[in-house]
Amino acid sequence: MGRKGGPDVFLSGYRLMWMLVMFDLPVHDRKSMREATKFRQFLLDRGFEMNQFSVYLRFCGGQKQFETHVKAIEKNLPSGGNVQILQITDKQYEKIRIYAGQRLRKARKNPDQLALF
Repeated sequence: MGRKGGPDVFLSGYRLMWMLVMFDLPVHDRKSMREATKFRQFLLDRGFEMNQFSVYLRFCGGQKQFETHVKAIEKNLPSGGNVQILQITDKQYEKIRIYAGQRLRKARKNPDQLALF
């Protein structure tokens, strides 16, 4: 293990994280359907991947990046429904079990590069 704040600490599986955005939005009329679609498109434009229809997932390089995405989501929340944001460490996420039908699938691989802005 490196010195405090060294590169191996920055890339620790406890500092790297996954952001899950889960939502249940009303789609009972054209206006609410458009709003739900706009929110989904917003998440895709911010680099989220659809994990399930109302569950979107994004890899974050640290707490600061996570908070930046939270603030952007807060500014783009739909007027109705529920939106939940879950933060889990990369170490926690690596233990995920994904089943397709009755077969265990391999978990998704972390991005090879971190995008620093």
